[in-house]
Formats: sequence, structure tokens, C-alpha cells
Amino acid sequence: MSIEMIPGSTATAPDDAAAQRRKAFVDAAREAFFTNGYAGTTMSSIASKVGGSKTTLWTYFPSKEDLFAAVVDDLVARYGEALSIDLPLDAPVTDVLRRFGTIMLTTLVSTPLLSLYRLVVGEAERFPHLAETFYDRGPRRGKARLAEWMREKMERGELRPGDPIRAVYHFAGLCQSGLYQQAVLGLPEGRDLDRLPTDIDTAVDTFCRAWAPD
Repeated sequence: MSIEMIPGSTATAPDDAAAQRRKAFVDAAREAFFTNGYAGTTMSSIASKVGGSKTTLWTYFPSKEDLFAAVVDDLVARYGEALSIDLPLDAPVTDVLRRFGTIMLTTLVSTPLLSLYRLVVGEAERFPHLAETFYDRGPRRGKARLAEWMREKMERGELRPGDPIRAVYHFAGLCQSGLYQQAVLGLPEGRDLDRLPTDIDTAVDTFCRAWAPD
């Protein structure tokens, strides 16, 4: 039977099965990492939970670090809207920053992203490569996109000249100085998401005062 004669569902079934298997490993790993930490999670326990051998798991992820990277990528793909939102150059600075900041903060205070951040911080001293993996796949990418937009705004005279990435650090720090810090610590006030608009407005206003053109 030629490949043209094979029904579509039969031809794609192995790929679908592999994708589902891979997803099952990533889902199990995410739950294990969040519950037991990176050091407390073994490849054997993940393989056992999904069903199968470590050999099967290794065909998808040769190491626990690769599996952690896949967990980060999965969360970024689902929650990383700030990495792909439009940053129009012709829109006012305040409008773009307000939208970016709102999406960024809403993402960061979501339960999965808070859990991931706490995991990375908790393991960073023993496993610094985890922090590098997390930062490279998420925060660094988002900051680089915003820095390029800010560079263009500086060249247009809508922001004062300076180091674009430094300006991004300032804006991100302002956005994360209130509710987000409390959410990371699990404080009751960190669950009051109605405060987000005020935090964002304050951050945008303060940033624009500091980076307004001379």
C-alpha cells in the first residue's frame, strides 16, 4: 500500500501518540517539581506515574534538566502572552506600556507561574542552571522585545535617550513592586487582583515621569 492510500488518521496516529506521551511526561513532571522540588523529583518517579520505564522517558528527555526546560517551555507557551503581544510603534507610550504591564502582571500572579518562580528561587543556589533556563526562556525574551520597542521610541524622541534594557528593568521593577511581591510571598493582600490596574497605572506614570523626553 502506498503512502497516498493510507488513511490520514492512521498515518498521523504514531505522531499523535508520541505527542500525547510527551505531554503526559511534562504534566507529571510539572506536578512533581511543584510538589517535591527539583532535587526531590526523580526521573523514575515520573516514569512510574505516567506508566512505563525510565528508558521510555529518556527517549523524550535525556536528562532531568531537559525535562525541566520542557516544563518551562510548556508554561511559557500557555501563559507567555507578553512575549508575543503587539508593540505598535505608532501607539502612545502610555497605552503600550499599560497593556504590556497588565498582561505581564496578570501572567506573573497566575498560580502556575507563581509556583514556577518559587521553585526556581528555592533551587537557584543548588541548581543555578535552573534559574538560567527559566530566565532565558521567559523573562529575558520578554525584556528583549520591550527593549527594542523602547529603543525605537527613544530614537523617535518619545522617551529620553538612554539604555533601553535599563529602562525595561525600571519599568518591570515598578510593575512588580506592589501586589506581585505580596503574591510571591503568599500574603493575603497578594490575592487582591482588583489592585492590578492601580499598580500598573502607578508604574506607567512613574516610569514616564522618569523617562520623559527632556
